[in-house]
Amino acid sequence: MSTSEMAAANMTQPRSTTETAGPATAPASKAAPALAARRRSRVRRTALWMALALVLAVAAYLFWGRDRLPAAEVFQVLSGEKVPGTSFIIMSDRLPRIAVGALAGAGLGISGALFQRWLGNPLASPDVIGVGYGASAAAVFAMITLGYADWKLNAFALAGGLLVAALIYWLSASGKRTGPRLILAGLAIGAMLQALIQYLLTQAQVNTASDVMHWLTGSLASSNWENALLLLASLGAIGILLLPLVLRQLKMLELGEDTAAALGLHVGWARAILVFVAVAMGALPIAVTGPMAFVAFLAGPITAALTRGPINILLSGLTGATLVTVANFFAANLFADLSLPVGVITGAFGAPFLIWILVRANSTGSGA
Repeated sequence: MSTSEMAAANMTQPRSTTETAGPATAPASKAAPALAARRRSRVRRTALWMALALVLAVAAYLFWGRDRLPAAEVFQVLSGEKVPGTSFIIMSDRLPRIAVGALAGAGLGISGALFQRWLGNPLASPDVIGVGYGASAAAVFAMITLGYADWKLNAFALAGGLLVAALIYWLSASGKRTGPRLILAGLAIGAMLQALIQYLLTQAQVNTASDVMHWLTGSLASSNWENALLLLASLGAIGILLLPLVLRQLKMLELGEDTAAALGLHVGWARAILVFVAVAMGALPIAVTGPMAFVAFLAGPITAALTRGPINILLSGLTGATLVTVANFFAANLFADLSLPVGVITGAFGAPFLIWILVRANSTGSGA
């Protein structure tokens, strides 16, 4: 039946049409809210288990991080008492590491999830599309050529990430199909920056090159309360002021740029703000801890696999914080006489997680 014939039937036979269409449309109308409710339930359940894992990892590291501490002394320090030796270990070493690691992991998780949701591609994370390499190359240049090792190093890393992101966005923003163009441009820029990093390492002294390699693996060794406050203030400001706007615009962009424009969204500005927020959320942690492999890459797909739905941005942040905190515990305890950089653990265990996600997606017939 054509559209005009259906319209005529609706005008001439309203009761029969309604009675006929009612049973057919009722199940569909009831199924959508039920599906959404189940999805929200899975998200809440996953968030609860992820938060529990985070708390357990924090507690384990406080008591058994590198050297086991008496439980009574740990509780005394956490209650505000001064315990010689233990107070320094808890307040000046372990708690700052936990704070910096959790904040850095949350920022990386949100950054990767934003790119992956927007571009619809699990490869679209800061450490794949070149943003991480931009921050790393700028930091390596500052360490080797300029001799920086303080807040100036962090500033160089952040500026490098933002500069590379702007370059990649400029190369990919013309025309349509911005997403695939951005990924390809990021891969190309990232390859060039890797070559630049390798060249800079060949020009460095042995001790400096060792420090640079340690930073490039991603480490929490230099964590302190100043770095924790820096991450909390910067990531918190972006999360409060800009992230809610980006999340609303992202839902419209996922409908397609033409549809989003028809709904009144300024697509160019929306993409620019989204890229800035995603880059800042990834570059700020890299500036403090160095690049931690696979955190931004895996946080989003892990949440999608656990919730059996689309990537949840905020849950990805919680997942990233949990990944780094758990990795920090294993980095301190995996070998009795050796404390590993956290990036070594995330890199070593990130690949099997990725393979598991891919196998699970293939077996269920759905992607992450």
